[in-house]
Amino acid sequence: MATNPMLNEGAFERARENARSAYQVMTVQGTINKTFALLFICVLGAMISWTHYQSWAAFLWPLAIGAFVMALITSFKPTLSAFTSPVYAFLEGLFLGTISAAYNAAFQGIVFNAVAATILVFFVMLFVYRTGLIKMSRGLMIGIFSATSAIALLYLGSFVLSLFGVSTAYLTSSSPLSIAISVVICAVAAFNFLMDFYFIDEMTSHYAAPKYMEWYAAFGLMVTLIWLYMEILRLLSKLQRR
Repeated sequence: MATNPMLNEGAFERARENARSAYQVMTVQGTINKTFALLFICVLGAMISWTHYQSWAAFLWPLAIGAFVMALITSFKPTLSAFTSPVYAFLEGLFLGTISAAYNAAFQGIVFNAVAATILVFFVMLFVYRTGLIKMSRGLMIGIFSATSAIALLYLGSFVLSLFGVSTAYLTSSSPLSIAISVVICAVAAFNFLMDFYFIDEMTSHYAAPKYMEWYAAFGLMVTLIWLYMEILRLLSKLQRR
């Protein structure tokens, strides 16, 4: 059971069937390389929209929808991930650059702090996983999956409520409750890295997945990275508003 829908065992199981005729197989190093490639594309997109974020603000919804569509295609068609994941990364970069510049205009230096915190959390969780400080168990995986699902339902419910004019200050304000919720969400996002590392490790060790699955796995890591960054950015903005 994978928390990150982009890194699920079923996808790797299907890929293993295709790998029987493949000459190259998925490796951890290859996945790392692909992840850095997607990060570079994402940063490039962010740099483009950062300098003229007010002009790009009108395209936030189209960018978000476009990225979501690319995510769905990649999720259901991993064989296309070498093409769809870079497009996803670029669209997300444009989106993040616009959002980040707006936050930075309101709270100078917040973006640098959010990026630094995201990188720090990533490597801390990688260290925790590699050293075995936290052992991956079925119970832990179910817990992470349940918490992530609950957060998704919370955001979906809040969006629906906002359409009817109901206040969602518990998510957007700088109240102690809102800050506490953001801290919990950041923690859950961080623990998703353990799931990502575990499944990549398992599938490269026990499954002869074809080479294109490196793009698929890198895409899954990008989803978690972007989620964590946005949550940290939101948390820091709440703290600065107090």
